[in-house]
Amino acid sequence: MNPKKALSLSTVILLMAGFGSAVAAEDSALDGATLFQTKACLSCHGVDARTPIQPLYPKIAGQNADYTYNQMRDIKNGARSSGQAVVMKGIMAAVTEEEMRVIADWLSTQ
Repeated sequence: MNPKKALSLSTVILLMAGFGSAVAAEDSALDGATLFQTKACLSCHGVDARTPIQPLYPKIAGQNADYTYNQMRDIKNGARSSGQAVVMKGIMAAVTEEEMRVIADWLSTQ
């Protein structure tokens, strides 16, 4: 094979491998179960979202997706700031609205 063609082919393969990794990373970043873990939701709500570490913390598995999303959004933007919302405020600072939607949708299926 011509050295220029070999170099071009190698470049294309490397670029595609990098693109595939980026897509895989993006897919896992937008996976509800993964986000539930990486955003530390399980730390309070339990690994299964049904067994919170404190009785005051809600069981959020199976909850309506829109309700859960709205609660997370309201906590993040300060519209909801009483009770346990204070505990969640710091956590929600690191969660985007798109991630909130993915987590809420995933939780609704649990």
